[in-house]
Amino acid sequence: MNPVSFTFRESAGTAKSKRTVVRNATFISSHHLTCATFNTVFGLRMMNELYRVQGVESLYSPSLLLFKDLIRQNIASAVKMTGGPAKLRPHVKTHKTREITQLEREAGITKQKCATIAEAEMLAQCGVPDVLLAYPLVGPNIGRFLSLMRTFPATKFSTLIDHPRTASAMSEAATKAGQTVEVLLDVNVGQNRTGIAAGPEAIELYAMMAKLPGLRAIGLHVYDGHNHQEGIVDRESAVLALVKPVFDMRAELEKRGFVIEKMVCGGTPTFPVWAKMDFPGLECSPGTFVLHDTGYGHKFTDMSGFTPAAVLLTRVVSKPLPNRLTLDLGNKAVAADPPLAKRAFILGISEFQIVVHNEEHLVIETPDASKYEPGDHLFALPGHVCPTCALHREVYVVEGGRVVGTWTVASRDRVLSV
Repeated sequence: MNPVSFTFRESAGTAKSKRTVVRNATFISSHHLTCATFNTVFGLRMMNELYRVQGVESLYSPSLLLFKDLIRQNIASAVKMTGGPAKLRPHVKTHKTREITQLEREAGITKQKCATIAEAEMLAQCGVPDVLLAYPLVGPNIGRFLSLMRTFPATKFSTLIDHPRTASAMSEAATKAGQTVEVLLDVNVGQNRTGIAAGPEAIELYAMMAKLPGLRAIGLHVYDGHNHQEGIVDRESAVLALVKPVFDMRAELEKRGFVIEKMVCGGTPTFPVWAKMDFPGLECSPGTFVLHDTGYGHKFTDMSGFTPAAVLLTRVVSKPLPNRLTLDLGNKAVAADPPLAKRAFILGISEFQIVVHNEEHLVIETPDASKYEPGDHLFALPGHVCPTCALHREVYVVEGGRVVGTWTVASRDRVLSV
């Protein structure tokens, strides 16, 4: 194959990014988060204007609000970063909604990535032409996937293979059903979650995929979800290091006559790196960008083009101690996989510490506790927006500062119809 171009546009910073410290409170690592630090990362305008909502007193809590104008801006930023929609294959797992899928289609995005059959079905229902189910399919899910292909013939589906047994099982089922499944080799580039490391065994597996009946090998899946280096220069270095053996393998496969139509690469943290690269078949697959969150927003300052577009509405339900507020933002309303201090950022409170997080309660300690009474509402940004969305069956939609309706988080369910 031709040499890969690793020409990068100049990054905003040339040195390793440093942790931002404001008033002796380090946003990245401290339990005491301050609005001043938040403003340093996201900008004062956001605090004052972006999350104003009329009629909030009539909205249930806890609930999730999605800001449609900000979603559109985030999609536009992603398209701009890749130089157009053709290189984008966003991951639907962040939002799981038909409406955001449609907004991405309106921006010219025709390819999507997902992790569940329900997500794949929802995308097909939305008329998405090209869907990659980026998850190892085993057991009854192989038959479900083939049924999905039959049910939605207008959508071109593909999936991943990372083991000979999986390849054989898919081949056998597809051959028996009289179908052909497009498959990508899932390459393990360091996360050690799924995939097979680039090298001789991976080459032989790709050759097996290409020769088995019922399968058509079309490319490589290169997900580097372990790369969370704060500085863009460090992330660039990490991507360059992992991609070399992948391209050595690609060159060997093409030398043997195998076709590599596409390489689906990266997630949101390394999206700014992959977006600036140029080689045949490159597709970038960020997910979180469309709603963004404080987990990525405070850490990756080079992603200033993305703004958190999902906000949690919560209310004070109790004041058990003079310096404590208990909110109705339990771990059934906001994801509990981040460390306790980073699960939610409460907007409008100058300093706080999360001390308790249970199923229906989030308890903070703050010197501002005296300013709030039971029933007062607050807004919070989730630390991890993807699993937070999956906790809500319906979300409020805000446009122009007003709630204009609700959206169903359709593919949070494991099964739709297939």
